[in-house]
Amino acid sequence: MPVLTRLIPSPVVVDIRSGALEDLAGLLVDQRISASGKLAIAISGGSGAALRERFAPALPGASWYEVGGGTLDDAIKLADAMKSGRYDAVVGMGGGKIIDCAKFAAARIGLPLVAVATNLSHDGLCSPVATLDNDAGRGSYGVPNPIAIVIDLDVIREAPIRFVRSGVGDVISNISAVADWELSHRETGEQIDGLAAAMARQAGEAVLRHPGGCGDDEFLTVLAEGLVLTGISMSVAGDSRPASGACHEINHAFDLLYPKRAASHGEQCGLGAAFAMYLRGAHEMSALMVDVLKRHGLPVLPSEIGFTTDEFVTAVEYAPQTRPGRYTILEHLGLSTDEIRDAYADYAKTVSS
Repeated sequence: MPVLTRLIPSPVVVDIRSGALEDLAGLLVDQRISASGKLAIAISGGSGAALRERFAPALPGASWYEVGGGTLDDAIKLADAMKSGRYDAVVGMGGGKIIDCAKFAAARIGLPLVAVATNLSHDGLCSPVATLDNDAGRGSYGVPNPIAIVIDLDVIREAPIRFVRSGVGDVISNISAVADWELSHRETGEQIDGLAAAMARQAGEAVLRHPGGCGDDEFLTVLAEGLVLTGISMSVAGDSRPASGACHEINHAFDLLYPKRAASHGEQCGLGAAFAMYLRGAHEMSALMVDVLKRHGLPVLPSEIGFTTDEFVTAVEYAPQTRPGRYTILEHLGLSTDEIRDAYADYAKTVSS
């Protein structure tokens, strides 16, 4: 019998530990990513200056580029600035916006990307997608996976704690997203990739059930690994399905309906996941999510991020429009405004009890 296998697009290097950035130059040489040290490094205009001052002496052959923001125009300008430099690789050093711009720019000029995450706010650091603001709002652009992921826990601890909390909410929401994928498989016949689902779910479960806190190295390592595995699961599936269900539809609804008031991605996704699990009748899992989100300082009620009950109900009602064609518990139930309001009232009682 022939043995059938498949190749999984994934980074050549995943380095998650304290002091990882101190060894960046050696890692790139050892892995033959950039033996010459000719690197184009994208950083933010704010906190990036401190990173440059700290690590530039170890990377003498690098050119440093400040990224204006997280728009498509910013990413195109970055690619245009880098394209004449004859670099071995692009390094995105920063948070989600910087890495997404660097992903897009690297793909545009045909160079591998090394993602150096300075916070753990969401799963985009290893995903095959660059999310960039454009004239129509926000777009997702397919790009190759990073060739290397470097996460220095010393640097992560220097970032505001809210970034770690956001990452917690984003990874935990995988559990709800996979449940939605399985629901769609049963109800609509949508094909499900078991490997992608397993990777995303186990990443969420590992973070959900870890007893540590946001300042612990052990917990930060599990969270970072969960974010990386989630990104790879999306590559395996070919889209964001393993990590994006009703939880993310609710998040996108907040962003679109209340763009100047929206909370962080992970805060909204965590809240959306806990509510979505309650809607599907998984009350024990919803309660566990609520307990863990509370323990890590994340919101479990819309009022905790500045939204009224009416605004939350409106967001949930609007949420299916954010991902046309995606089938989740929201599409399955097709709740009216009053039914959403009643379901939320029941959910809020359990959270407050």
